[in-house]
Amino acid sequence: MDEVAGIYARESPYLGRYVQLGIASGRVLSVSFPENADEDAVPDHDLLDRIFDYLGGVEDDFTDVTVALTVPTGQRDVLERVREIPYGEQINVETLARMTSGIDHTDEDDLNVVRTALDENPAPLLIPDHRVRDGPSAAPPSVEQKLRSVEEL
Repeated sequence: MDEVAGIYARESPYLGRYVQLGIASGRVLSVSFPENADEDAVPDHDLLDRIFDYLGGVEDDFTDVTVALTVPTGQRDVLERVREIPYGEQINVETLARMTSGIDHTDEDDLNVVRTALDENPAPLLIPDHRVRDGPSAAPPSVEQKLRSVEEL
């Protein structure tokens, strides 16, 4: 991935929105889907190329992309497990809780940690919360559905 820090964005006709990345020190800080890109955003980045290939149907799990997770430890553990959900597969919140060390899938407070992690995911798509069928997604609902369609979920 390019080492240049900055904001990168490109409009996706498929999503009907922009895909915007915040990158620093070779790590992704954020992925968002705004209706309008940040005025300082640059459209050219290797990762945007990969994302647009993915949106066009090229299978990619993005597990080689480093995402800077500045979230509480429990949420980080959940999001790291989300990255392990294979392309084209879905699980539910309870299964994700079972996959996450330190989370009790029968405890409502722990299930809320899982839901909060999904809802506050700083990098939807790269951390594919759209693969958790009964959990919230940090992506707008229309984008979440399109990401599921790409993977035929």
